[in-house]
Amino acid sequence: MNNLKTAIVILNWNGKYFLEKFLPAVVKYSPKNSVFVADNCSNDDSVEFIKSNFPDVTLVLNDTNGGFAKGYNDALKNVYAEYYVLLNSDVEVTENWIDPIIEFMDKNSDVSACQPKILSYNNKSLFEYAGACGGFIDKYGYPFCRGRIFDFCETDNGQYNSIKEIFWATGACMFVRAEVFKKLNGFDEDFFAHMEEIDLCWRMKNKGHKIFAIPQSIVYHVGGGTLHKSNPKKTFLNFRNSLITILKNDNSNSIYLKIFFRLLLDGIAGLMFLFKGNFADCFAIIKAHFSFYFDIKKTNQKRKQLLNDNLKIKENNTVYQKSIVFQFYLKKRKKYNLLIDFLN
Repeated sequence: MNNLKTAIVILNWNGKYFLEKFLPAVVKYSPKNSVFVADNCSNDDSVEFIKSNFPDVTLVLNDTNGGFAKGYNDALKNVYAEYYVLLNSDVEVTENWIDPIIEFMDKNSDVSACQPKILSYNNKSLFEYAGACGGFIDKYGYPFCRGRIFDFCETDNGQYNSIKEIFWATGACMFVRAEVFKKLNGFDEDFFAHMEEIDLCWRMKNKGHKIFAIPQSIVYHVGGGTLHKSNPKKTFLNFRNSLITILKNDNSNSIYLKIFFRLLLDGIAGLMFLFKGNFADCFAIIKAHFSFYFDIKKTNQKRKQLLNDNLKIKENNTVYQKSIVFQFYLKKRKKYNLLIDFLN
């Protein structure tokens, strides 16, 4: 298989509905023969649909369904390109969605991952939950976005149209240098799904790579195509994987104190779910914590391996050095541009 400049790789599991709806635009607005669909053992007729209707799309058939993380790792072993674009099946792309990002990465060799502006497919004036206009984390590892903090998504009025360095790029539409992805052994397959892109980006950061949001590229994301954000299984994966990500990648000497405070904050989140009658979500957080404890030895082994190779980065301007929980719930700062002590 010849090397491509850019390979657009869509991971599919029983997603025929989304493929019918969004794959035509991906093919139309992408370079010829650059689109791949990696099928994660679907039992609908997704594969037959692609074979019959999209002869220029290359099918990669995974042997098992290992979720998002293993699914992409397995598929990308069979895709040869300079850049990978990891694209969810429930994303509508626009005419000029590729060039602004690839041109930026070509000119900046220290940039290893990027994302476009992500707007909601169902309300195209709003930023979308999964990535908005670039991802960040706070001092306790809670993720938030330029345009989305917790469940509050801002209206896009062009306020975040500047190119900006970020902490993490969304897995819904991540542009990544293939060489870096492979050198870092891709996604952590123990995650199965959710937060694996933050883990990968954190590992990139610790190696001195940069990550940017390029809002001149715009896509529209449905969201919740596999698991809706209110699904208790997603709650479990998000809370468990977030704790694993922090322990693996945070280089600070106060890591266990941070974990302690994070567990307390998670407990408060669990109580909030309980008071709202969301018993399944509350139980999912408890389950996530016990799963984290059960795997803590394994996670510490990963941490030690990574610490040996990480660069000693003194300051990271993409980590918010306060609690986003405190800012959002107590100070009522629900918009990114109200975090005035973080803007630069």
